[in-house]
Amino acid sequence: MSTRVSDSSKPVVAILTTSDRVKLFRGNRNNFRDIIRTGKEMGYLVYVVTVRDLKLEDKMVNGYVPSASGKLWYSIPVPLPQVIYNRIPNRKDEEKVPVARKIAECLSHPEIQLYNPEFFNKWNLFEWLKESKATSRHVPKTRRLRGPRTLAAMLAKHDGLYLKPESGKAGKGIMRIQYNEAAPLPFRLQIQTGKKNATYKTASLDLLWNRVKREKGTSRYIVQQAIQLVHYHGRPFDLRALLQKNGKGNWTVTGIGARLAGARSITTHVPRGGSVEEPVAMLEPTFGADRTAAILQEVSTNALLLARQIERGSQLTLGEMSMDLGVDEAGHLWFFEANSRPMKFDEPAIRKLSLERIFHYSQHLSRQTKDPLQRKQTP
Repeated sequence: MSTRVSDSSKPVVAILTTSDRVKLFRGNRNNFRDIIRTGKEMGYLVYVVTVRDLKLEDKMVNGYVPSASGKLWYSIPVPLPQVIYNRIPNRKDEEKVPVARKIAECLSHPEIQLYNPEFFNKWNLFEWLKESKATSRHVPKTRRLRGPRTLAAMLAKHDGLYLKPESGKAGKGIMRIQYNEAAPLPFRLQIQTGKKNATYKTASLDLLWNRVKREKGTSRYIVQQAIQLVHYHGRPFDLRALLQKNGKGNWTVTGIGARLAGARSITTHVPRGGSVEEPVAMLEPTFGADRTAAILQEVSTNALLLARQIERGSQLTLGEMSMDLGVDEAGHLWFFEANSRPMKFDEPAIRKLSLERIFHYSQHLSRQTKDPLQRKQTP
């Protein structure tokens, strides 16, 4: 196990997660290993810490670091962190009282900086983006799903709709409705379960609503206009932008990838059968080289506008987010989703820079003085 000494001018960085009775802690171990390796190479002391072990009243805490081979994890005493990179793995864990309380304590601690304190809610994202003219033009028509009247009102204006859980992740729970007036059963509902889709057809809006209600259970949903995305070999694709703050605390585009939908999937998510692709290869067959270059420049410019507006609306300290963006057949850019705990990007160049930027921003954040009046409290 390597214990290279860190540069004392650099902050101690902790990756925050939750404990696990069997595996010590939760989260993507490969990702954590990569972050720790990159941090050590850049002269930082970095480790994984659980909510349970992060005792803010102590000068030393128990942290986890990988062995030289990376196969084993050791618990070692480490200094209390100055910067916390929040990687609580899911909403269920985040909503537990001890976790919410610990994050609130970190946010109010005078000498600790924690960023990305909570997952985004889809409805809130669209509300924040609609507050600005510059970003509202990229938002599909979206309403909260309250009942059959919401569906009827949206279907009167749009032939296709997506139903999405407000607190969903990786495409889980998404449904699509298509309306074809000429068909004997005009309402067509597709339900995504794993990599498979179930299809339900009916002529009755009431029966359609009953099936939707059964599928969504008690979860809150939004209903959204379906955008006719540009296709590649008959399949829709979207763009994934990774945005991170740099060493000056400014939003930057770390990279843009593309995700091509699986053969029978209603989303482009890789866990649902989607594949990782190159944006240029996806866009050029439709738009040509020059227009593709212009579209990708627009994606970068507008992704930065969207990130700034999301941060403004959330009133949280954010350091990174991933964004799902679509391009329609006219070349217009649409915003679909942002995630405050991005999954790792598989593209090597994006991956390398993304790891380094965690520490560039941590260095910047550690130099900021916390204003007691601006410390956001989490209930």
